[in-house]
Amino acid sequence: MGRIFGTDGVRGLANRDLTAELALDLSVAAAHVLGEAGAFADSRPTAVVARDPRASGEFLEAAIVAGLASAGVDVHRLGVVPTPGAAFLTAELDADMGVMISASHNAMPDNGIKFLARGGHKLDDAIEIAIEQRLQEPWERPVGAGVGRIGDSHVGVSSYVKHLVSTVPERLEGLKVVLDCANGAAFHVGPTAFAELGAEVVTIHDEPDGLNINEDCGSTHLGDLQAAVVRHGADAGFAFDGDADRCLAVDAEGRVVDGDQILAVLALARQQAGTLKDDTVVATVMSNLGFVQAMEAAGLRVLQTAVGDRYVLEAMRAGGFTLGGEQSGHVIMADHATTGDGVLTALHLAARMRATGRSLADLGSVMQRLPQVLVNVPDVDKSRVDTDPVLQGELVAANGALDGRGRILLRSSGTEPLVRVMVEAPSLDEATSVAERLADVVRHTLGV
Repeated sequence: MGRIFGTDGVRGLANRDLTAELALDLSVAAAHVLGEAGAFADSRPTAVVARDPRASGEFLEAAIVAGLASAGVDVHRLGVVPTPGAAFLTAELDADMGVMISASHNAMPDNGIKFLARGGHKLDDAIEIAIEQRLQEPWERPVGAGVGRIGDSHVGVSSYVKHLVSTVPERLEGLKVVLDCANGAAFHVGPTAFAELGAEVVTIHDEPDGLNINEDCGSTHLGDLQAAVVRHGADAGFAFDGDADRCLAVDAEGRVVDGDQILAVLALARQQAGTLKDDTVVATVMSNLGFVQAMEAAGLRVLQTAVGDRYVLEAMRAGGFTLGGEQSGHVIMADHATTGDGVLTALHLAARMRATGRSLADLGSVMQRLPQVLVNVPDVDKSRVDTDPVLQGELVAANGALDGRGRILLRSSGTEPLVRVMVEAPSLDEATSVAERLADVVRHTLGV
């Protein structure tokens, strides 16, 4: 059996790749591994289980809850809660583990399972591998009073909203915002938190029916939000994805404010407040060069990691850093959350607007995005991307031609036989020309 866990839990087509049987087996194995690793308290182990609204989450939740209870774990069902809410409540309810059922921004037919350790933290690779190795192993099943009990937690959402509101340093009266809830897990949490802070809230795509999650809406489809912000004369708009662990924004003119710009605005706010540990912000190698230049101009250090929010989190935890994120809108505020939190991000961005009296467009202009072109080259031997002498020679020549005015990144896909060619340059034409030329070299030198 190949690796089941990817970079963000287990994902696949629900009821085809990700079945009820697999979900049950995974939850049993997770209970055994975490228990033997000493992750459980001395008393009877407990778990919280949450999901996004997609229809398949209902039967997957039933399977996971059954697996955990059969392994002697007491279960608190949270119902529909954002991923960062599940992480927060794992810690808040002092649970030994948490489970989030979601495929994030993926289309409705997909689903996923993410396990959380005590405190709401993602599992490390070694624990995930151990869980895979324990699938379907024989085990002694508890009986009688030894089986786990199952109950519903009715305070989870309100407790999470209270936490979000408590982190925001400014009231939001006078701000009018549009929230695109992606027909996902933030459909109640997002509007409620903004309203409690005094903002005028307009919501779109806030009626999940189990089938419409992420459908032409949310952070991967910003057109409706852009139109709604302009139509309602709002100060800003914020779009979440299906499980609300990411946020992208739209200014009053309907222009997109991406994750790099959001991260820049929040980094400068924390620098001013003295809460940015070591004047360092963590980002990935895909962050726009304009972001890096803007942060360095402000006297901040950018620590760049591999692509994926788990790598950002690892670097933040290793260095004790307080802020990190990705261009896609995953923003992690380590003093308030253990994972990316879209609603938290939106609230703090709105608070920055309120505190400074500046528009989102003005705040976002702290960095100028260089045109970025990404070309995926399939059917190549990606193992040679860093060693092929012809390709490396062309890469050196292309970097020399840019002469510090842009940058080039060649990256092997982690899941597909392809190489990603990313180029940033002062103009779109130059970035396109360089990217296409390098993509041709990759095809001819690494083609299989």
